[in-house]
Amino acid sequence: DVQLVESGGGSVEAGGSQRLSCVVTDDANEFEWIGWFRPDDKGERVGVAVIDRDGRTGYLDSVKDRFTISRDGTKNTVYLQMNKLKPEDTAMYYCGASRVIMTPTQALTTSSLFRFWGQGTQVTVS
Repeated sequence: DVQLVESGGGSVEAGGSQRLSCVVTDDANEFEWIGWFRPDDKGERVGVAVIDRDGRTGYLDSVKDRFTISRDGTKNTVYLQMNKLKPEDTAMYYCGASRVIMTPTQALTTSSLFRFWGQGTQVTVS
């Protein structure tokens, strides 16, 4: 079975930076989209940043210009570089993977199309 393993969470002061990593135990290029999600106020997972196999990206408006998603195909790893962190970025961050062809906006807003998920990594900003 495919597994996604997140790492890199922890506590950081506001204004600081953190980098999250998501290792895919299968060939990451088999997935159309890999992304980072966090729960909204209703507990639903919303896309924070997503990237497709061709490098197209999508970002939640509140993290644009602060977060950068990237993927290293040789390591089957997707990264989320988070800069200028704010207390409202505090959340459990989940890595998800999808084989569905869709637009960046669909990838950000339709977590139900992501079949594979990691266990999550907690990010706390104070």
